[in-house]
Amino acid sequence: MTMTMGTVDESQRTLYPYVTGSSVVAIKFKDGILMAADMGGSYGSTLRYKNIERLKPIGKHSLLGASGEISDFQEILRYLDELILYDNMWDDGNSLGPKEVHNYLTRVMYNRRNKFNPLWNSLILGGVKNGQKYLGTVNMIGINYEDNHVATGLGNHLARPILREEWHEDLTFEEGVKLLEKCMRVLLYRDRSAVNKIQISKITEEGATVFPPFSLKTYWEFAAFKNPTAGAEGSW
Repeated sequence: MTMTMGTVDESQRTLYPYVTGSSVVAIKFKDGILMAADMGGSYGSTLRYKNIERLKPIGKHSLLGASGEISDFQEILRYLDELILYDNMWDDGNSLGPKEVHNYLTRVMYNRRNKFNPLWNSLILGGVKNGQKYLGTVNMIGINYEDNHVATGLGNHLARPILREEWHEDLTFEEGVKLLEKCMRVLLYRDRSAVNKIQISKITEEGATVFPPFSLKTYWEFAAFKNPTAGAEGSW
């Protein structure tokens, strides 16, 4: 709280997000982690921005993807910049791995939730260190878990069933990309906030690579797309 001219200004809280990103989907594959997200930023229900990168390498061993409020994601990236810088200053030959970064993000999200001032994001943190693959997620109130494949937003409902059916431990890079493209195509068809400009990134023992954005091949001539409300009660 701040004092001004004998009055007390109440501290402000973010009551709802403004510019938001849609789902992120990530999987383990044979050599590391693959992650995919589109590049849309929605102002309410308006697709206002179409060039927002939501997949970022963190340190030497980690890759971060975020859905939700874009400015809060930028704040989280500032936190992580400080964390990695502080870790590098020790110059002790060690560096933070993905498990440590995920635990740190879990503490940050839960701490802000307890202050009733949450960061409005769902995060995915994946990485490889010493040959060990790691993939976890945490949401805006600190709920977190690890798995072989994770997703945020509508991806949790639409992409995870596909991944449960088709994911296996020995996926090659090409097979993993094909599986993520299938998930992102379903999200493009069914999620009003999704855009057809996709980014895929990978992280292996050698480091992280964020590939240039591309468009998915789509097919819109399905009968259900032509008259989606046909037969619905009260439809026109």
